[in-house]
Amino acid sequence: MRKLVAGLALILLMSTGCNKKSECPENNDVAPAVEEQMVKDYLTANGITATKYKSNMYYQILTPGTGAFPNQCSTVEVGYNLKLTNGNTIPQSPGNQVFNLQGLIPAWIQGIPLVQEGGSIRLFAPPSLAYGSQPQRDANGNITIPGNSVLIFDINVVDIK
Repeated sequence: MRKLVAGLALILLMSTGCNKKSECPENNDVAPAVEEQMVKDYLTANGITATKYKSNMYYQILTPGTGAFPNQCSTVEVGYNLKLTNGNTIPQSPGNQVFNLQGLIPAWIQGIPLVQEGGSIRLFAPPSLAYGSQPQRDANGNITIPGNSVLIFDINVVDIK
């Protein structure tokens, strides 16, 4: 019986995936005003001009790209860097990574579709659109990203799968 239930759940999950933009549920997460203010304070203190997204995330389109636009259901190949507002860079896996946007943090789900294939974007992600209050740890258990951190992602959209 358990195998049957697990099999049905797997089929349901596979059938609810989306490939067409019209089938893709939009991620409408919005950061609270206090978190937006954290981002605005960082931008102001560092003389950075960025565009506000409807979710209270801020972004800069570094290169618009020339290919297709991904949607929130796309699988994308990206190269990226991550840093904290204190300037600390968080080590990433070398090379490009392939992700389905639906399984990522809201800042990426909302931000990556703002540029075309071949483009690059910088996201200033409030905590609730990133990792929230949960600290992120490395393989040794050391905290690499403190809880409630504003994160800065530089993302290059290499390919849309």
